[in-house]
Amino acid sequence: MSAPEPAAFAAPDEGLVAWTHVIYALHALSVVIGATSAAFIVTAFVFGFPSIVAVVLNYVKRSEARGTFLESHFRWQIRTFWFTLLWCAIGGMLFATLIGALLAFPLFVAVGLWVVYRVVRGWVALKDGKAIAIPA
Repeated sequence: MSAPEPAAFAAPDEGLVAWTHVIYALHALSVVIGATSAAFIVTAFVFGFPSIVAVVLNYVKRSEARGTFLESHFRWQIRTFWFTLLWCAIGGMLFATLIGALLAFPLFVAVGLWVVYRVVRGWVALKDGKAIAIPA
């Protein structure tokens, strides 16, 4: 499913566009911290201070984005955070057993790559002034 044409949206406030860039930057910072430290990208993304601040900002600014193409970006960022938390919890439970621990490592790597994809895809779409296509 493709996103509606940008003309179908109200023009967002430039300040809100800047906030959305800041939120993507905070999420990207968590990814970099996870990739360059002993932490997994997944755990740094979910438990890292930058992403926690970013998701709080998502909820605080979300109402301002309604009716603009930024609404899809806020939904994209919020869903990325919560689905990552879900998969992190599943991976954490898998660590309870030896066989599960063998499955948890590739799960964390796969989800980490998915997070990188979501942050990059979203930020590129924002830079281009486009909505994120989200299936209904």
